[in-house]
Amino acid sequence: MPAASAALQSAALIVAAYLLGSIPTAYLAGRWLKGIDIRHYGSGTVSGSTIYEQVARWAVIPVGLFDVAKAALPGWLGLRLGLGQPVAAAAGLAAAAGHNWPIFLHFVGGRGLGCFLGVLLVIFPWGIPWLLGFLAAGRLLGSSAEWALASVALLPPFTYLVGGSPVAVWTGAAMLLLTVAKRLEANRRPLPPPGPERRRVLLRRLVYDRDVASHEDWLNRKPSS
Repeated sequence: MPAASAALQSAALIVAAYLLGSIPTAYLAGRWLKGIDIRHYGSGTVSGSTIYEQVARWAVIPVGLFDVAKAALPGWLGLRLGLGQPVAAAAGLAAAAGHNWPIFLHFVGGRGLGCFLGVLLVIFPWGIPWLLGFLAAGRLLGSSAEWALASVALLPPFTYLVGGSPVAVWTGAAMLLLTVAKRLEANRRPLPPPGPERRRVLLRRLVYDRDVASHEDWLNRKPSS
């Protein structure tokens, strides 16, 4: 394939992946199933976890599967078209970025874990049980946010140690950057004025993925609050 044609196909695939990732599945499920805007409930993230807590527990399955697929499909196409693993990884990560910052929802999105699973399905399948194992442990212990962060933070060294490709290692590092950026940005929620409280809020966002100390209070937020 000529270099110019491959570059054009790669760019088109990455842009299309971002747009596919921007489809706000969880938001649509909240509207269709319960008539609510999930951005104003609980954590406010446009994700399967908010659907689980605020809409219907069964709905997390189709929402989660779609989130996985919208990152796996562009990555698979990248390989199928012969564009190489780096382009496949970039396309999957573009879908994850679209999920986190969806153009169709004013860039208010989720955290990208479902999309990360889709990327790993194509690039590094051994990363799937790694992430799912951490998430299961977090669910059992009632502290999933910390375990989710740990799973992504430790994914690059795990990938390297088990012989994953350099592209897979760097893909894991990119996932960590997306995770940290999204947690700190927190869908543009306002921060306290500069000082100790702002630092505490930023630390809570990074580690616990919330602004307040109480997990229960965070999950029970409603528009009136």
